[in-house]
Amino acid sequence: MTEANLRQTNLHAAHVAAGAKMVPFGGWSMPVQYASILEEAKRVREHTGLFDLGHMGRLEVSGKDAVTFLDSMVTSFVGKIPQSSIRYGLLCNAEGNPLDDLLLYKTGPEEIFVVANASNKDTVLSWLGDHVNGADVTITDRSDELAMLALQGPKSEAALQPLVKDKDLSEVGYYKFAFATVAGIENVRVSRTGYTGEDGFELYFPDAEAPRVWDELLVAGKDAGLAPIGLGARDTLRLEAGMPLYGHEIDAEHNPVEAGLNFGISFKEEKGDWMGRDALAKIKESPTRQLVGIKTDGKRVPRQGYKLFHGADEVGAVCSGAVSPTLGVNIGSAYVPVALAEAGQIIEMDIRGKRQECTICDLPFYSRTRK
Repeated sequence: MTEANLRQTNLHAAHVAAGAKMVPFGGWSMPVQYASILEEAKRVREHTGLFDLGHMGRLEVSGKDAVTFLDSMVTSFVGKIPQSSIRYGLLCNAEGNPLDDLLLYKTGPEEIFVVANASNKDTVLSWLGDHVNGADVTITDRSDELAMLALQGPKSEAALQPLVKDKDLSEVGYYKFAFATVAGIENVRVSRTGYTGEDGFELYFPDAEAPRVWDELLVAGKDAGLAPIGLGARDTLRLEAGMPLYGHEIDAEHNPVEAGLNFGISFKEEKGDWMGRDALAKIKESPTRQLVGIKTDGKRVPRQGYKLFHGADEVGAVCSGAVSPTLGVNIGSAYVPVALAEAGQIIEMDIRGKRQECTICDLPFYSRTRK
């Protein structure tokens, strides 16, 4: 896809003015970095960073049957999500392989707000639409109406609070959300999840306001070390935190059970049947492979697609890899046979015919201490 065919968020001009390197991502032109990716990752771990997530899908599923419909479609138990809470879930096909992973916001008894990945938004829309089957459900694409920004890092609350006049952010718990006035805009959805392993917030508000809010956040968060952060650092941070990226750790050929995402899957009888349930239940009984972390002291960084060997046997391939600024070592993720998935197991990574030793380790590589 050429630059001319890529979509742009309402902050494209701000990114270019800040010197960002723009790259194609999920059909969008997005900032991969403003400066050093490693320095940007360190800033999020130590201070706070501001992310433009305007490329993500924002959907609204509403109607009398909205909850029961989603419970028939996604892996998590939507009916058990408390009001103003958020859950992680996956939209799977009948074979149990994900079409996307989602965040599900319980806005009300008949309304769920859904965040999807940029490259999969249209797939999610069409898949859900094709399976409504006469239920009282309306699926609305809010992606073009709403901006989506994220602040991530230990000082995120301090950076954001000066612009929030009617809500104490300390009252918004992890995987919770509230509506507040932010930068003079009423009814901004403020959530506390994050994709970096750090504390942080997401903001959803009218898209036309994005440039002004972006600038005001950078000013308000200056003392907290707030700076714009690109997708390169975001990818490194989420890998350190052991969080999957669609197209890497999960896709149409890698199921969520073997990816270690059982926390987002409910097999409870009261949830009822759902797409992919039987297939995933069988896999859960007898998985053949497991997603693991790998570390290597070698010079080569693990990259997606590099083949992995145990002796003469090819046993898997790298899903994601990066230089870890937090651990100071090269890291990656990979699927290996269950028999080789124990931490401390030595395997080898093949790079154009040359082998480099890797050590299997548990995920995540990094986990913050929560208050």
